[in-house]
Amino acid sequence: MTEIMSDRCLSDGLRNAAVRRGEIGFEQWHPGSPRRPEQAFARVGNRLRALQPEHPRVYAVAAMADQGKRRWWRLADGLREGRIEVMYRRHAEEMVRSEVAAEVVATALIHAVVGRVTAALVADGRAWDPGLENLWIHTDNDGGIDWAGLSDTSIRVLDGDRIARESGAIALPCEEAMFLWLAHRCEPALELVLDALSDCAGLTPRRFWALVGESIAGAATYVPALAGTDPAQGARRGHGFLHALEGRGLPLRRSIGCLVR
Repeated sequence: MTEIMSDRCLSDGLRNAAVRRGEIGFEQWHPGSPRRPEQAFARVGNRLRALQPEHPRVYAVAAMADQGKRRWWRLADGLREGRIEVMYRRHAEEMVRSEVAAEVVATALIHAVVGRVTAALVADGRAWDPGLENLWIHTDNDGGIDWAGLSDTSIRVLDGDRIARESGAIALPCEEAMFLWLAHRCEPALELVLDALSDCAGLTPRRFWALVGESIAGAATYVPALAGTDPAQGARRGHGFLHALEGRGLPLRRSIGCLVR
């Protein structure tokens, strides 16, 4: 039965991916569902901003269609344009130990890739696309990362979610499909950050993947308390996401131990 459900999850997930790529229309997958742009994204953004009202950008992301380009840069261009190295050099000048500067930059970029989307995942079982070509980074006056943005603001939700039929929502049939899709989309962005910081700062893969695991485990631990949702469910979703990343050959669990059970 488990194998049948897994096959169904993956099959339905592939069908949703076809919707995402435009190979089939939304109406074929959700017949009779009218769409208005950005409704699901707006709901998710409001939810995440409310987690820490005094710091609304900690977990939320911006729609790039609504933003100017000042202080924004595409994560996909971060290595080629040297932006990640510039961030590291600036932090290294201000810190006694260069390895600390590398970890500070890595932590900020990892949070942009997986920390923010894990907050949406563990709180409500929702997620945006954290793919390399979809993510943008915003820096403050001091060159630190203070926000992240998305080109495509479609929101993946689980079947049965109350926003599943709202505009901008794409339903996945089960949590397993969500975890597998997220891991697939996150990996290239994480690999780019690792490559950049390994080259310019000597950050080791072991330490980098430990930071990734800590970001996911931290969100799985603290966000349910902020959101008022079931902590056991949040921990299970965090564990599922970690397991999906590990299933792609990434050494997270060896690095972080059993932070999420």
